[in-house]
Amino acid sequence: MKQTFYSNGKLLITGEYVVLDGATALALPTKYGQTLSVEKNNTPGLFWKSFDKDKNCWFESYFELSNLKSEKETKESATLSDILKAARNLNKNFLTSKNGYAVTTYLDFDRNWGLGTSSTLINNIAQWANVNAFELLEKSFGGSGYDIAAAQHSTPIFYIRNKTLQPEVRNVHLNWDFKDALFFVHLNQKQNSKEGIAAYKNALVSKKQLQQITDLSNKLLMCYTLQDFEALLNAHEALISIIIKQPTVKSRLFNDYPNTIKSLGAWGGDFILVTGNKNDLEYFKAKGYNTILSFEEMILKT
Repeated sequence: MKQTFYSNGKLLITGEYVVLDGATALALPTKYGQTLSVEKNNTPGLFWKSFDKDKNCWFESYFELSNLKSEKETKESATLSDILKAARNLNKNFLTSKNGYAVTTYLDFDRNWGLGTSSTLINNIAQWANVNAFELLEKSFGGSGYDIAAAQHSTPIFYIRNKTLQPEVRNVHLNWDFKDALFFVHLNQKQNSKEGIAAYKNALVSKKQLQQITDLSNKLLMCYTLQDFEALLNAHEALISIIIKQPTVKSRLFNDYPNTIKSLGAWGGDFILVTGNKNDLEYFKAKGYNTILSFEEMILKT
């Protein structure tokens, strides 16, 4: 019998970094995600294959069920082993078959896009193991958990992390009449979220600053003009820049672009949100940034 699980990718529109400290964050599930399929078989052990969006196998390994160790000691196999062990610790009946399993994962987005290769995997494994995905994240990768929430929801969400393993998640509607002026541009490099989180832990953030980010997130829901939207994003960028002591992506790379640019998630890579029209996008293409998706192409549902 074959089991199949699916999780949505994500983009974090507001609250990067400070979501870790309880600020309200706006996260959007994407039309792209990851599928995990499981079949029991008569061959002992766990056979794992992972395929990218072009259906190329980028990871393959065999795990002993007794200790969930891989026959190949690589960074990827060690990470997966840790997740599977954490899942078994949460559910003692997970992966206890005397026979074996064949697991296949399929991404439908580029692995370098930063839409949640790890979070979609963790959420899929949590569904398979019948455990709390937020708890599985906590015991494996760590992080705020907003990406897990986005993996589980089909509409935009407000996400508030708390001291429990059941954060506050609220479905929201984006009543934006200017979505055709919003685009996502990839920076041609992947940002390591773990490194970003580690760097943020050294930052000093006040309760006032956390409240300011929460207020900006709430105000975004009441935006009716692109001009108001841009003003809120610019204020958000400026505030996060002060908190993490890093220049904004616009000042660093695109200082002469006439419209608004905002980092999404950990600063320095993955996608940015830009405002403008299709002609404005030639600016980014001329600089070698050719992976550009419209709001309609990227976001699952609003």
